[in-house]
Amino acid sequence: MSRISKTLYTPLSVVMGVGGGLLAGQIFGQIWKRIGENDPEPPDPKDLNSSTATVLTAAAIQGLIVGLVRAGLQRAGARGYQAVTNEPPPA
Repeated sequence: MSRISKTLYTPLSVVMGVGGGLLAGQIFGQIWKRIGENDPEPPDPKDLNSSTATVLTAAAIQGLIVGLVRAGLQRAGARGYQAVTNEPPPA
């Protein structure tokens, strides 16, 4: 793995990470609007008026979405990088 390849992959990885976080947040917001109990915003874990089950459910759904989006984008970025450079991305 050349140093130039690693230098080129790092900014791509950062952009994908930031974009993935924004995308995951938008997806979670849309899902929570549909399944939230008449509350378009997810519950704040520090708000003791929300039930523990609701807070933990929201956190689990959000974690699942973030993990899926992150893995999908990292995988797509790695495949795209390999298609362009004919070598695997740096570890």
